[in-house]
Amino acid sequence: MIDVGIMGAGLIARLGHAPAIRETAGLRLVAVYDPNPDALAEFGEDFPDVELCSDTERFFACNLQAVSICSSAPAHLSNVREAAAHGLPVLCEKPLAMQDSEISSMISIMDEARLPFVAAFCYRFSPVAQEIKRLVNSGAIGKVRVLRLIYNWNLHGKYYPEADGSWQENPYRIGRMLEGGPLVDCGVHQIDLARSWTGSEVRDFRADAAWIDEEYEAPGHMWLHMEHENDCRTQIEISFAYTHTAKDSRSLFTYDLIGTGGVIHYNRDGCRFELRNGHETRMLPGAGEKNFFGMYQAWARALRTGDYSEMPTGRDGRIATRIARTATESCIAQRRAANNRTLVLPPTPVVPVAAPTFSPEFSPETTQPNRVPAKRLPYPRPRMERIPCGSPNHKR
Repeated sequence: MIDVGIMGAGLIARLGHAPAIRETAGLRLVAVYDPNPDALAEFGEDFPDVELCSDTERFFACNLQAVSICSSAPAHLSNVREAAAHGLPVLCEKPLAMQDSEISSMISIMDEARLPFVAAFCYRFSPVAQEIKRLVNSGAIGKVRVLRLIYNWNLHGKYYPEADGSWQENPYRIGRMLEGGPLVDCGVHQIDLARSWTGSEVRDFRADAAWIDEEYEAPGHMWLHMEHENDCRTQIEISFAYTHTAKDSRSLFTYDLIGTGGVIHYNRDGCRFELRNGHETRMLPGAGEKNFFGMYQAWARALRTGDYSEMPTGRDGRIATRIARTATESCIAQRRAANNRTLVLPPTPVVPVAAPTFSPEFSPETTQPNRVPAKRLPYPRPRMERIPCGSPNHKR
């Protein structure tokens, strides 16, 4: 049995990582660390048999054999440094860090300690993602030329109700937007999948963005276009603002892979997963887009055997995060430059104006034109109904 500790007791730890560790044969969740007492208390309600630690000294005294880092991105570097100092392998949530230099430091720290460093790209382990990779590798759709990956959702809504009936902005949403927005937080999964499915590195990329929430520097909706070394193109669209202020929320999550010999289509919300090529149209068994349990099963195998070939590495995490952050920051810089730009208009030319002339039908001495009989309309004149003010159809 491998004893695992979690650093960071927030939402992703409680709902994703901790349940998966508990369900994985060969792993045992023994401790969680978080300096926030409220987060620890809430975690303890769901997992009462886990040691709750508000300081790292107590946490690392729990005879741990591996660490899963689920804290916020700014804390990842210090968490990795402490885990390495205690000789523990690490699985780290995305985004790996706030700066590319921090990710490089994390990789160097783990390399120097000769410890495995895994990026928590749980999308890779979904049965859908693994079936897509198998189909692509088998040539079921020929050579892949286009990937279109869409994830538009509301990040659990912009507001949430307090006990007294007031509405407050969702703190989880605030944190994700301050860390970089949708492409940095979620889009790294799609970037990683594109590299994994095509087996090809990204040689160039460009991005565009829209700001639905003006209070954040990071955009709430982004498009990323990537060119791969094998000439495949990947288009990613991702949003945190899709129905984020709507009463009834919905999301849009799709994968489309277009090859020289067919297509693969997956629609999570439409419950559709299909292969279409020259030989067949086949409906495939669907599944969710992420799989924490599958990720921890693979990690448990790697911890036992030392074979990490099926695990996303820290370098995979650095590539995806670097693309996402660079693309996001370029859009922010373009917007900032556009807002600072002063529009200079050329001087208006002076054009001589001729004295007014009047047609015979209208005379300035009269108040009405000399009317010409109107032609009869070839269809009945539309009847105009007066809508009373206050009616649902009344528009101001």
